Amino acid sequence: MADPWHHAVSSARRFGGEPADYLSVHAWFDGSKAMFCDQRHRALRHHAEGIAQAIEIFGHCLTIGGKEIPVRWIGEQHVSEDLGRIPNFADWMRCTRLEKWMISRAKDLTKV
Repeated sequence: MADPWHHAVSSARRFGGEPADYLSVHAWFDGSKAMFCDQRHRALRHHAEGIAQAIEIFGHCLTIGGKEIPVRWIGEQHVSEDLGRIPNFADWMRCTRLEKWMISRAKDLTKV
C-alpha cells in the first residue's frame, strides 16, 4: 500500500463505513514518514507494540455506522498490508546494528 488513504479505502471495504472514518488511524501509522522517508520509517510503528500504542491513542474501538470496529483490527490490517505479517519491535531491532555512538558516555561513578 502506498499511503494512508489506500489503507483507509481497504478498511472501509473490509469493515464498512467510509475511508475518512479510518484515515486518522492509518495516517498515524504512516506519520513516521515525516522523520524518515523510506521504508525504514515503519520500524517506529509497524509492529505489535505499535498496534497497542494506536489503541492507547484512538481507544479500543471506533464507532462507524453504528458498529464498533476494534482499532486492533485496523492496525493489524495496516501492518499486514505493508509487511505481510505483524512483527514485534524486537524483530525490527534485531535488524539494527549497534553503533559506538549508541553506547552511553556517562562518567563511571564507581571510580569517583
